[in-house]
This record gives sequence, C-alpha cells and structure tokens, in this order.
Amino acid sequence: PTETVYGLGANAFDSKAVASIFEAKKRPKFDPLIVHISNYQMLGMVAKGIPKEIEKLIQFFWPGPLTVVLPKKEEVPALTTAGLPTVAVRMPQHPVALRLISLSDTPIAAPSANPFGKLSPTRAEQVYKGLKDKIELILDGGPTPIGIESTIIKEEGGEIYLLRPGGIAVEDIEKVLGKKLKQREIPKIEAPGSFPSHYSPTTPLYILKGKEIPKGFSRKKIGILAFSSKPDYIKCDAFRILSPSGDLKEAAKNFFNFLYELDCLGLDAIFAEKVPQKGLGLAIMDRLKKASQNE
Repeated sequence: PTETVYGLGANAFDSKAVASIFEAKKRPKFDPLIVHISNYQMLGMVAKGIPKEIEKLIQFFWPGPLTVVLPKKEEVPALTTAGLPTVAVRMPQHPVALRLISLSDTPIAAPSANPFGKLSPTRAEQVYKGLKDKIELILDGGPTPIGIESTIIKEEGGEIYLLRPGGIAVEDIEKVLGKKLKQREIPKIEAPGSFPSHYSPTTPLYILKGKEIPKGFSRKKIGILAFSSKPDYIKCDAFRILSPSGDLKEAAKNFFNFLYELDCLGLDAIFAEKVPQKGLGLAIMDRLKKASQNE
C-alpha cells in the first residue's frame, strides 16, 4: 500500500521484473510506470536535471502523492519508462511503502495493483481478487488513507504542466508555485492515467446529467454513487454516499472502494453524481469521465 492506492511493485532497474508487472496487469508496454523512492539520494539514481520549481514542489509535498516527470538516467530501463526519455518519480507517504523501498535498497516501479483499466484497489482484498493468480505476495497495510492516485506534473519550457489530477489539489500546487498550472491542448501519453478510457468497473458506469435515470433503465437493477446525500430522487437497488458532509478529501478516500462495492452487487448499471470540480473533486471527476460510458 501507498497513501494513494495499492501498488504492484518491481525493482525499477530490473527489466525482467518490470516486464512481469506488465504481464500480470495486461498493461500495454507504452504506458510508463511511476518509480517510487524512499529518500532523496534515490532520486539521483533515476533522474537528472531537476528544475528549480520542481525542486520547490518536491521539498514542500514529499513524501506525499505528488509525482514529478524528469529527465531519466541511462541506467533506468526503457521498459520502466515506456521508451520515454523521462521518468515519473515520487516518494510515497506510507510507512509500509517507505520501509519496503528502504529494505529493498532500490527504487521500486509500481503502477496500481489491478488488471489494466479496472478500478484501482484501496484494500488488500481487492488486490487479491484482481491479481490472486498472478502475484506471490500482498502486503496488507489496511485501507489506503487518500484513496486516489497521485497528481502528476512536468516542467517544460519554463511552465509546469498538469498531466494527471490526483491526491494533491491543483490549487495547493499553484499556491506554492505562485502561478497557474498549464494543461496540454492535445493530451499525449507521457505519464500513467493518460488513456481516455480507464479506471472502469465491470458494471457499466454512467455520469448522471440531472436528477433522472435515462430511459431504458427503469426496469434495470441500478446503483447510485452519490456525493453527499441519499439519492431519494431516484429509485435504486443500492447506493453509496461518498461524503455526507460534502468533504472532497473524504469523497476521494471512499471513491474507488465504494465503486468497487457497487460493482460486486450484480447491478445492471451504476450512475454517479457529479462532484464539484475543485480540490480533489477535479481528480474524482477525471476518474469518473474516463470510467463512464457517456463521457
């Protein structure tokens, strides 16, 4: 476990071990991995040329759910970075992850511990259900405290780009930087989570456009992923409330776990309410849009 979700780890310098990650997840080899470190000395093992603004963010947010994309050292295998000249790195804030990396004495490449494109696991039993025949060991550290993947950024041409919203709010990064983050006009795969379809439950997921279920679903078994209150406006067979108080951090922590619970109920469809696109709500909506059938 990290503080975000559970990761499937391998020695970042061992191409054979890294290949086993792609094999277990059925992950395309052009999707780069995040390399996890336990101290600042390890950063120098995998990356070079750290821009001043990135260094400032590292000092402020590490350990924590911030991933930075940097020029890679030659020693990092091409498979780890999907052939890119850059490497995505972060220092997780979880005692189990930090201890494992420290004892291994090597940076650990680790995507989320789930079949590719499916819901990210926030509990050990979810890892077991998805990958039980493909991995040898699960370190059970209990539920992950943040529950949504890291924020990914990259410096380019003097600007800092947001490649993926995540466990650190964009507003908090911009406050430290003193300027706005940029976004690609045309997204490209230079970090994990860049695919237009991702994070999907097995049950078809739809984002609610209003207060009514679309026609054709009235006789179906329906689940609702509500934001802050019971969805009394719709007759449903099951529901989960992300945060009764409307707290976006609590909603993010519960997001994948509640989707996972609804996905296990044999429903015909799951409908999710939109959440405010601020703070961690931006990351939640990013996952919902990529997981849904109607976005």
